[in-house]
Amino acid sequence: MTCGEWLAFIDDGGYERPDLWMSDGWGAVNENGWIAPEYWRRADDGTGPWRVHTLTGVRPVDPAEPVCHVSWYEADAFARWAGCRLPSEAEWETVATGRPRALQGLDVVDLTGEGRGLHPRPPDPDPTGPDRTDGTDPEQWTGAVWQWTASSYGAYPGFQPAAGAVGEYNGKFMINQQALRGGACITPAGHTRLTYRNFFYPSARWPFCGLRLAVDL
Repeated sequence: MTCGEWLAFIDDGGYERPDLWMSDGWGAVNENGWIAPEYWRRADDGTGPWRVHTLTGVRPVDPAEPVCHVSWYEADAFARWAGCRLPSEAEWETVATGRPRALQGLDVVDLTGEGRGLHPRPPDPDPTGPDRTDGTDPEQWTGAVWQWTASSYGAYPGFQPAAGAVGEYNGKFMINQQALRGGACITPAGHTRLTYRNFFYPSARWPFCGLRLAVDL
């Protein structure tokens, strides 16, 4: 989903309609005063166009770039507003694996030149062009933002935590968190693979998290 689509959600009162939100999400909206994605601000004392504070400074929101820094609560509400839903992990992985260009776009991280790689950019329709920003995948399954799923971060059947630090890292976090797939523009090579499971609390907005939608045919 793009910033332009998110602007339409805002303009349609998306942050003001409790019918779109899970109960905990609506509580977070009211408790924290959410009116837009994290790091979005309006110029001219709240009446001007939206601007976003990135790692390379403040600039106007680009309607064509992937929306970023939204919580699971926001992603779920947006999906409901759009008449869609968030995909499960299994759905995301199955579809992404079937997209040949998604596989080509893995492990491409560019942190050079004018902050490239420090903020998601619109997909490059020409995968061979000099300005490609997310490997060779114009659908941005990887390389733009982590994508929220409808799945909670829990153990696969038969999982047993390994001994030592890795077991501490995985096993103790498998509660009250949502799974994400894909990989962001800042994700190191090796962490961007179609089977990698990221996870955050549903209220988290600081990570490079966005979404794509699913529909039932």
